[in-house]
Amino acid sequence: MTSTIFLVDDSPTVLMSMETILRRAGFTIAQASSGEAALAQLEKGLKPALIITDVHMPGMNGIDLIRKVRTMAGFQFIPILVVTTESQQSKRDEARAAKATGWLVKPVQPDDLLKVVKQILPNG
Repeated sequence: MTSTIFLVDDSPTVLMSMETILRRAGFTIAQASSGEAALAQLEKGLKPALIITDVHMPGMNGIDLIRKVRTMAGFQFIPILVVTTESQQSKRDEARAAKATGWLVKPVQPDDLLKVVKQILPNG
């Protein structure tokens, strides 16, 4: 059984490129284009092995999404990767405080994305 990776980003281009990279590597992909849509899917029973979220999205941003996910039963230990154009240390600290697992700066090279995903999900 392959691991499901949940992609959350308001950019259709980013979703499509990350989905292509991860599907080729054998992962199952679920996706949402906003923090609110992501929460709705998780509340309906989606149980991903890994969540990858953007920070800057209209409505609920990625850091707020991480905070909400961490309060949900069964989601305290699911790895959450932040992928963003933001490289400021203060944003990284905020993500870490919200209990993000890791941080990648866009544009993410396919090899870098896969390397980090494989470190987090070694049996992916």
